[in-house]
Amino acid sequence: MRLRRLRLRSFVCVLAVLVATAAGARGITAQEAAAQAQHESGGKVLSVQVLNVGKRKIYRIKVLTHDGKVRVVQVAAEQ
Repeated sequence: MRLRRLRLRSFVCVLAVLVATAAGARGITAQEAAAQAQHESGGKVLSVQVLNVGKRKIYRIKVLTHDGKVRVVQVAAEQ
């Protein structure tokens, strides 16, 4: 009986760690990345591209700044 409780507690702990890890590695959407880039640059988003670099996904966002220049911002999909 005691061993069974210990195994159950161990299982619950491992499950909690797995859920926390999955929640911590949440990917963001293209819209969220565009909003982040717009907030950082203070400009207007012109386009969003998705790039796959190895196993990573990166958003490449073109932003038109207030002074009329086009700036490219890269945002990692995994935050």
